[in-house]
Amino acid sequence: MDSVLAIAALSFVLGALIAFIFFRSYLLKKRSEVRTIAKPELHSDPKKQSKPPQSISKKSHPKSHSHASDKDSNKCHHPLDLNTLKGHADSVTGLCFSPDGHNLATACADGVVRIYKMEDASSKSFKFLRINLPVGGHPLAVAFSDDASSIVVASQAMSGCSLYMYQEEKPKTYNDSKQQTKLPLPQIKWEHHKIHDKQAILTLTGATASYGTGDGSTVIASCSEGTDITLWHGRSGKILEHFDTNQLKNSMAIFLLPQQRLQRM
Repeated sequence: MDSVLAIAALSFVLGALIAFIFFRSYLLKKRSEVRTIAKPELHSDPKKQSKPPQSISKKSHPKSHSHASDKDSNKCHHPLDLNTLKGHADSVTGLCFSPDGHNLATACADGVVRIYKMEDASSKSFKFLRINLPVGGHPLAVAFSDDASSIVVASQAMSGCSLYMYQEEKPKTYNDSKQQTKLPLPQIKWEHHKIHDKQAILTLTGATASYGTGDGSTVIASCSEGTDITLWHGRSGKILEHFDTNQLKNSMAIFLLPQQRLQRM
């Protein structure tokens, strides 16, 4: 009986000793982890704090240059992407190049038409001419008339669609040696309102009437979202022809050169 009690007591003591050793090692491990976590905050290196902030800025310069180069590379969406025109405050609804290719007209939903002077297409900034449409309308499409100084604009308003023909005035000569330095803003030469039965214009396209009995002036075709297309004389604004299928709605219209035929889609 005494031997059984002695064995039980010895087993209890050994179990307690093993449990003590295990918990002691566990507590020491936790303390070491806490010290390593608190060490950077409590025991900071004075040498690191003594470093001037200039060294940090010098290190950050290469990174900033790399970020800038990354942004520039992201702007090149296509290998043929030459430049980007900026300035409009809303979505661009129409654009057209002048016959000589040196001017680009853009129509924006903010009510402004811009004519960019593109002598150098790779330039960082372009000179442009700003045309504000009459209040209440926003431009839908643009097309150049006889030259780069005249442009036809399609505008949409609550009352319907309108066409405006803007043309730059020639500078006035005051004396033989003195000439006006700044060109005046383009003025409205002709306008038509509530055309195409108040339906919106989808596209404007122009071509020189040099085929057959053409006099060399520009013919403007306005294609509505309905079933009709109207041909306008760009210089005078007179209606030359009116087409209506009465069945299929339009999606766009273009001139096919050199025969100057009209293609409807």
